[in-house]
Amino acid sequence: MAGTAQLDNLNPTLFSTASQRFCSTADWDDDVYDPVDEREIFDMVRDIQDPEHPLTLEQLNVVSESLCSVDDAKGEVRVQFTPTIPHCSMAALIGLSIRFKLLRSLPSRFKVRVLITPGSHASEEAVNKQLADKERVAAALENPHLLAVINKCLAGVQ
Repeated sequence: MAGTAQLDNLNPTLFSTASQRFCSTADWDDDVYDPVDEREIFDMVRDIQDPEHPLTLEQLNVVSESLCSVDDAKGEVRVQFTPTIPHCSMAALIGLSIRFKLLRSLPSRFKVRVLITPGSHASEEAVNKQLADKERVAAALENPHLLAVINKCLAGVQ
């Protein structure tokens, strides 16, 4: 977390960010059916702040539009994220932040899956199992300290 003596990645690589999405008047019209798409999911998670650095997940290339997938008709959303280093101790926290942001933002008809990009983390299987376990996620979100950290990440770059 920011302010700790030891960071996992002292000098992260910064990446350019995507342009903001153009919204038409139809996007704001509640009478027009507007399916959820990959760009909308990416826009929901791109500004989540990294727990260790005052940078967004997009700036660190942890999330990208190409790693978001949506099946609006089936109500399924899948987001893969790529930690900046293979032994990132914050991977589960980043995944929880992404999952919590989507659960807060999407209609309840959506099933949300958050996964580490295959081959990008040493504990990929364990973290994916943790993020897929509804009871473990619910328990984590009941922890006041952990919830405060997640809410700080969701508040965006200060």
